Amino acid sequence: MKQRLSLVILLALTQIWAAPASAASVTVTDAWFRALPGTLPAGGYFNVHNTGNSDLAILGAQSDGCSTVMMHKSSNAGGMSRMEMVDKVDVPAGGKISFAPGGLHLMCMRPTALMKIGGKVPVVLHLSDGTRVAATFAVRGASGK
Repeated sequence: MKQRLSLVILLALTQIWAAPASAASVTVTDAWFRALPGTLPAGGYFNVHNTGNSDLAILGAQSDGCSTVMMHKSSNAGGMSRMEMVDKVDVPAGGKISFAPGGLHLMCMRPTALMKIGGKVPVVLHLSDGTRVAATFAVRGASGK
């Protein structure tokens, strides 16, 4: 019986040590959407900090404020601006990543009625370790104010 109990405890500890980083190790700050008129897409911006000991990646996002949320990266080369979809964004252990105008951002396609200037929109980020991080994004106008 003692051997069986020891084995159960050992297996439980192994599961705890092998568990992925928790969503509590990821913080989101300065989160906001730039709402545009009508059904034009809204850009989402924020800072994310991985305070954990393991590298993570943001694999996607979802929000009731958008029909679809995608991750994009804007760039400018030779005077030409372009935007491309990004499948994941790596956030190293102890690292910070900014989603900001002109760079990485969320693209909120077909904004819903929640996307009202002065309002708040919930967003859930999906991480590579299987956890999810919920954040509240302020909704601002085209000028970012």
